[in-house]
Amino acid sequence: MKNPIIGLSGGLLIIEGETFLGRERAYVNNDYIESVVRAGGSPVVLPVILNEELIKRQVEAVDGVIITGGYDVNPLVYGEEPSQSQGFTYPEMDEYDLMLIKIACELKKPILGICRGLQILNVAFGGTLYQDLAQIEGCYIKHVQSSKGDFAGHSIEVKKDTLLYNIFGEAALVNSFHHQAIKKLAPGFTVSANSKDGVIEAIEKNEDNFIVGVQWHPEMMTGNNVKMLDIFKKLVEKAGK
Repeated sequence: MKNPIIGLSGGLLIIEGETFLGRERAYVNNDYIESVVRAGGSPVVLPVILNEELIKRQVEAVDGVIITGGYDVNPLVYGEEPSQSQGFTYPEMDEYDLMLIKIACELKKPILGICRGLQILNVAFGGTLYQDLAQIEGCYIKHVQSSKGDFAGHSIEVKKDTLLYNIFGEAALVNSFHHQAIKKLAPGFTVSANSKDGVIEAIEKNEDNFIVGVQWHPEMMTGNNVKMLDIFKKLVEKAGK
């Protein structure tokens, strides 16, 4: 069987050095690529473009899609004004990711959203976000860890009868690098994991082949954590069918 092709949504990096200052670079962090390879998939980077027909061609060429992490989602997309704690936004990336998700769903391609990927997946289906964790009553856990990326910074509780429960069981330790989180869950989704302070850590779409979002960064942990690699293996397995 051929290795399924997994498309990784690209980011746009603004170069800050003196040479090519202000130029934009299409990229993904290499952890995503290595994780897809470890899981048995063939990774390709999908650069940000704003032509819907060309995005459809991108999606047609792959067997599954990962919506990667990155900048904050523009709150205007989900009907809110930016708060004082809103971080850097990149509207072109929002527009691309929203079209990418829409087309991938129409073509019934499995989708994994990671960090910002979870957040914009929720927004794409009608949900909203907290623009900063300080807006969540009772949020006390450090969700932007000060440690190496593969270190598990806090625990999560996983719901029964979910895809993630089949991987982790009732609890797991995850890393954490986010200051935004899901507020209103999009219709048609189930919360599959929470941190102990109530922050939504994972969601999955009901009655779909595989549309899953996680708030942590499993791609940083797959080198030494079999269960984190299993998330990517499940995506690759679904993409291969």
